Amino acid sequence: MQIRVLGCSGSIAAGSRTTSFLVDDQVLIDAGTGVGDLTLDELARIEHIFVTHSHLDHVLAIGLLADSVTRRRAARGAGPVTVHALAPTLEALRRHIFNGAIWPDFTRLPSPEHPVLALQALAVGEVVHVEGLHVEALPASHTVPACGYAVHPATAGGGAWVFTGDTGPNPALWARLRQFKVAALVIETAFRDDEHALASISQHLCPRALQAELAQFAAPADVYITHIKPGEVDTVMAEIAAQASLHRIHRLTTGQVLALD
Repeated sequence: MQIRVLGCSGSIAAGSRTTSFLVDDQVLIDAGTGVGDLTLDELARIEHIFVTHSHLDHVLAIGLLADSVTRRRAARGAGPVTVHALAPTLEALRRHIFNGAIWPDFTRLPSPEHPVLALQALAVGEVVHVEGLHVEALPASHTVPACGYAVHPATAGGGAWVFTGDTGPNPALWARLRQFKVAALVIETAFRDDEHALASISQHLCPRALQAELAQFAAPADVYITHIKPGEVDTVMAEIAAQASLHRIHRLTTGQVLALD
């Protein structure tokens, strides 16, 4: 299993891309601005998009991707790209993006019979089997309905790649992660410690909150920090590095490729 980091920033600036991961060429986890760095051929190969929540930095490329691949997918007779998410997230996409005012409704274009996108609801705890992968929706705690994802390899014994999505303190996540092998964990830390009040209000993590979260996960793991605000990366990573941890903690970077057995 190969995970290509298309974007891992909490917002935009030169060299920063918002959250998106490409798994084995055909599966996207979130669809932030990093999707725009894919070639047209790469975009046309994507068959499934798993969305953590409805905030713009995680969904804005879905409609643009649909517009870009319409002709290529139609030419080869491909079916729609399936967008998987919690039901409230899909409803937000229908109401606020694919509404004809912000963007055309590609769940009905180029025709209702042959749309570019199909929306498929899932629930926390559900496992979806796609492209030789098992994608499990994990609990998250955010200001809107949200989830994370564990991507389990099809072969038995391999560890899962886990992405928390945007989340504040989340005991239910750690209860689930203690039940299977985690090969790599991608977790957000959006704010510095001096912004802990803002992190709490917005249901994100800061380094001190991250430390409390990781203390609930006893199995040593490779942990990758994502969703740091532009300009704050060095401060946030220094505050994390100053903490004692049994985990191997790394900064996630756009363009990075994680290869897991």
